[in-house]
Amino acid sequence: MTPLEEGSRALVVDDSRATRRILGRMLAEIGFAVTEAENGKEALATLTADEQPFDLALVDWNMPEVDGIELVKAIRADAAFDGLKVLMVTTEADIDHMMIALDAGADEYAMKPFTAAVIREKLALLGIGEPV
Repeated sequence: MTPLEEGSRALVVDDSRATRRILGRMLAEIGFAVTEAENGKEALATLTADEQPFDLALVDWNMPEVDGIELVKAIRADAAFDGLKVLMVTTEADIDHMMIALDAGADEYAMKPFTAAVIREKLALLGIGEPV
């Protein structure tokens, strides 16, 4: 487990503004600079436009334009994002959905509703931040 490095960046992708804000606040409290996107299309544009790479993306499944699974597949298809950790954060709670997300390339999976402790635990599993 490595402590969060200064300048670590996270992208929170969710069509719910409230969820983006909650996750963004949690991530900012542990040291991430947070950028928000309201769907996968906007997230892809943000990922490709920014010169400084992101370290982490928290991605919702059900979004308009480009959904979370399509976004994860697009991220994994582009070698420029090889170092990006992807945490799927969704209401899809059954094992089949979890397997689809992991097979698409998500590194971890968290179900809504979530707590700060759950997010920290998932980040710890990804080797990000302080031990829980």
